[in-house]
Amino acid sequence: MSGADAGSGTVEDVTVRAVVVDDHPVVRDGLVAMLGADPGIEVVGSAEDGSEGLRLIERTDPDIVLMDLRMPGTGGTEAIRRLRSRDRERPRVLVLTTYDTDRDIRGALEAGADGFLLKDARREDVLRAVHDLTAGRPALAAAALAVLASGRDPRRELSAREIEVLRLVADGCTNRAVGSRLGIGEATVKTHLGHVYEKLGVTDRASAVRTAWELGLV
Repeated sequence: MSGADAGSGTVEDVTVRAVVVDDHPVVRDGLVAMLGADPGIEVVGSAEDGSEGLRLIERTDPDIVLMDLRMPGTGGTEAIRRLRSRDRERPRVLVLTTYDTDRDIRGALEAGADGFLLKDARREDVLRAVHDLTAGRPALAAAALAVLASGRDPRRELSAREIEVLRLVADGCTNRAVGSRLGIGEATVKTHLGHVYEKLGVTDRASAVRTAWELGLV
């Protein structure tokens, strides 16, 4: 039911209009069914990526959006950022994801997410979070609370040399080319990249470059 309205019927006791954005059909349909079983929630649509989700949100004007983070095309963090550029308050956004790295959590919250839960959360916790957020109450998983409490910022953890390496990689340089530009060995470049991946919470070059862009490093 990606991209389509979930139903136009109204129920007298429905108080929360919800949209689900997730690229996995089974997860998306499961969330739609779970939310729809709550008499206080009406699912007005679902989408499979951030761009489709933004169009759906504009068309249906929901109270809350359940948003995955990593999706093909426009991911959740970018979709939240674009949504908040339109309206700082509405709809409320509940991130529901399998990713709990500091980068994922902080990126989503800084983009403007209102709540953050992991997909292994219990059904009742997800439903409670939907109602809490629409009522103006917080809904954050323990991992998200820990990140907020730590004040950790990966931008401050990267050394000047690691940032240099990262920017050259973002420009499309190979490890050998990076080493040549900086006057260091290829093995040293790989070591620096390993540290960059660890600090940014990623596992490959493409993810490192994308995260660096999101953090304003490149």
